[in-house]
Amino acid sequence: MEKHAGVVDERGEIAAMYKGIPQNDVGIRTDVIENISKSQGMRLLIRSMAPEVIACDEIGSKEDVQAIKEAMNSGVKGIFTMHGKTLEDIKNNPEINGLIETKKIEKIIFLN
Repeated sequence: MEKHAGVVDERGEIAAMYKGIPQNDVGIRTDVIENISKSQGMRLLIRSMAPEVIACDEIGSKEDVQAIKEAMNSGVKGIFTMHGKTLEDIKNNPEINGLIETKKIEKIIFLN
């Protein structure tokens, strides 16, 4: 069974939409919301599209983290990126550190 996904593409960097069509392959069952803040986009996706998974990049603000918590409380999983070279780097952001300390983040992967 395929999952229904949602992408919040705040600056059009993930799906690269052109006339409403993603130019990058984000999957056939993926709704894309672009040019809106990540927190607003996550809330809109949850309310209107019922995704099983939400993806967005460069999270870190208080509003982002609050929207992530709301998504998790709605049963939605997430894939998120953030800047940082080490665990200590990302823990320097108090909002992200709160997600780590409360074990809301399942895995952290660092790319070289």
